[in-house]
Amino acid sequence: MGNTFIISDLHFGHRNMAFHRGFQSVEEHDQHIIDCWNNVVTKGDTVWILGDISMEKATEYHKLGLLKGYKKVVLGNHDMCKPSHNVEMLKYVNAICGAVTNKSKGYILTHIPIHEFELQRFKKNIHGHVHENTISDSKYVNVSCEVINYTPQLLSDLL
Repeated sequence: MGNTFIISDLHFGHRNMAFHRGFQSVEEHDQHIIDCWNNVVTKGDTVWILGDISMEKATEYHKLGLLKGYKKVVLGNHDMCKPSHNVEMLKYVNAICGAVTNKSKGYILTHIPIHEFELQRFKKNIHGHVHENTISDSKYVNVSCEVINYTPQLLSDLL
């Protein structure tokens, strides 16, 4: 069994995000994420993508097929546009969820950070959505692409 990695907010095909992140083009942005991913993930690994694969564009999901490993998705606010988008996404991923909890290890995987009241039930909330606006509380772990150098992180390291 392989390793488990986490990443969020790929935003494939999102021109404004590519420029905001300092890339010259959306193609350069997307290829950089693909290269960083494939440099650490092997075909036997699992990667949880914590939302926002694209910017409401199901036409970008084919890029998931260029990424190594088993891909599982916690849907983000930009992934939940139309039911047909989930059908397209399922061609390239192994699972789609709303949130994932592991009570024995004390964590919850979400796209958006959970409310601090809910966080009392978990040691860690691993999330994305906030991009570089990381919450200054050690119980929140931000895995938005730009704060983890566009590279999936080992779940064990995050815990």
